[in-house]
Amino acid sequence: MLLAVLLFRLWALQVVSGDRYLLEAQENQVRTARVDGARGTVVDVHGKPIIENTPGTVVQLWPADVPADQLDAVIRRLGALLDVPEGRLKRQIERVANDPLTPIVVKQFVKAPKPEYILENPTEFPGVTIESSEIRDYPARRLAAHTVGYVGEISAEELEDRDPAEYGLGDRIGKTGIERSYDRYLRGAPGELEVRFNALGHLVSRRFQSVDAQRGNRLRLTIDSELQAAAEQALRDGIVQARELDDAAWAANGGAVVAIDPRNGAVRALASYPDFDPSIWSGTIDTTKIARLGDPVGNMPGLNRAIAGLYPPGSVFKPVTALAALSEVNATGSAPILRTDELIQCKTEIEVADRTFRNWQPRDEALTLPYALAESCDTYFYDLGLRFYNLPEDRGSPLQFWARRMGFDEATGFDIGPESEGLLPTPEWRRQHYKTAIDRLWKPGNSVTLAIGQDDLLVTPLQMTRFYALLANGGKLVEPHIVAQVEQTGSDIDDPIVLRRFAPAPPRTVGLDPEHIRAVQQGLYDATHQEYGTSSSTFGRYPVPIAGKTGTAEKYVRLPKGYLEADHVVEGLFDQAWWCGYGPAGVEEKAELAVCVLVENGGLGGEAAAPIALEVFEAHFGIELPDEQVGVGNIAGQTD
Repeated sequence: MLLAVLLFRLWALQVVSGDRYLLEAQENQVRTARVDGARGTVVDVHGKPIIENTPGTVVQLWPADVPADQLDAVIRRLGALLDVPEGRLKRQIERVANDPLTPIVVKQFVKAPKPEYILENPTEFPGVTIESSEIRDYPARRLAAHTVGYVGEISAEELEDRDPAEYGLGDRIGKTGIERSYDRYLRGAPGELEVRFNALGHLVSRRFQSVDAQRGNRLRLTIDSELQAAAEQALRDGIVQARELDDAAWAANGGAVVAIDPRNGAVRALASYPDFDPSIWSGTIDTTKIARLGDPVGNMPGLNRAIAGLYPPGSVFKPVTALAALSEVNATGSAPILRTDELIQCKTEIEVADRTFRNWQPRDEALTLPYALAESCDTYFYDLGLRFYNLPEDRGSPLQFWARRMGFDEATGFDIGPESEGLLPTPEWRRQHYKTAIDRLWKPGNSVTLAIGQDDLLVTPLQMTRFYALLANGGKLVEPHIVAQVEQTGSDIDDPIVLRRFAPAPPRTVGLDPEHIRAVQQGLYDATHQEYGTSSSTFGRYPVPIAGKTGTAEKYVRLPKGYLEADHVVEGLFDQAWWCGYGPAGVEEKAELAVCVLVENGGLGGEAAAPIALEVFEAHFGIELPDEQVGVGNIAGQTD
């Protein structure tokens, strides 16, 4: 009897009620979708906001909610109402075709009354929702634009390289700058959205959030926003002034300023010009504005010249040559190539292998190393270049060897990128990269020009600043960095809860003799204080002692038609203006700031770059030089 009851019940479940239970099971397929958490904010070293979030209205389209026969009509209506190309919407829908729970963002930061119109006409816009969101906001507008970077929707290629448990279609991630390099801290923890589908893939329930999204953490930078603003303004003004002072500098329209703490490598300012407004990536992206960032006519505003721009350094490289010559032994191994007390003739010109190499001014006097650095005598350093060239071939390339030890021909280790490594030419490099037999040879002229920072040598402003930080701190190579710590969102900004501190890498000793460094330091101090110094008219009367070096480097440049309203393509050699140094300078004081300034096509370093550097130091130390004292000194010395 019991067996008969069980058999009847089994028959009833399978035959009588089977279809009903199957339908219920099919209509109760729960699927989950990701919901992005709001990104964390970014503040400067003092807690002043650099990147914030602002509330915005976002229009989304859920393709699974739109009847197939209405999808094209909905796309047309949305495109017309929100001024969004239909083709772009269709491509977005195709990308999520296999994921019906992923909506597409039709437009961000949609202003009234358009969201209200959509809500009032639901039959015209099935599957369209109006959501509240947070969009990146930049209270200081263009400040440190190249450094902060921007956020965008993750691409299919980027998704392949990431953990699917942490990233999904539609997620917004950091694309460049700090947003990219520290995305893991800035991204909020995603929430989860649940919904039920039937066997046909149709929604049978409302969406509800089962797990709340969490906001990302706050980043505190090493940048001082006031110093950053001062550096950017000084660079803009200095470029204009360079064009006004020197007709040969008519093409000046770009440059960079880097300021770092030589004690630990903390970046205090990192400016690149031309710049841009990072808010062009907030809300709906204007592709026209994005395209301008790489436009040569506008001098490529998207290029971060401070870390990725490559330039010949000219005379700011001379301290590298000096330290290498002081550190390397001569051909017999009996003495260094250069002694600190040695006199070398500074001539108007020298002949090298049937070529004439001239000094920047007529001269004929024996000089010590400090004097040669302060005056920036080219023929003094040509002589050192020849001494390197005349070493036995089995000694390799000692000048390049020491330059590498001092941080050139390699990335600095800066914590955001992409960063250029530069180019330090060697005989091996010439053999690999030049075509003709004569060009593959490393000739005396290559060593001569390399000694004054020319030949094929290329550096970034950040590399050059790092080297001058080494001179300031007594011979240690620091690792530049720009993020100080990660803080808990919502904690007091003056007394934050620190989740992680990024301790700077210990400065690396490169094996330079302290006596040699002191000789170079003296030359850089004399360059800013002695009447024959090439930037004494800029820094000689400044109350904080500053040491530094000017540089004027020739670079072959091709400027397109339309560049600064040029009516034709212009190409040829243009002078790149440099000034690099540090302060306070002196035996009893420790330098707080190393600064390098580059003005593209800016003419003379003493005229175009040095005044910009002075303004950076004025902002840092809070002491301005009275206008009547600026430029008082050896004006004729401002030529290199």
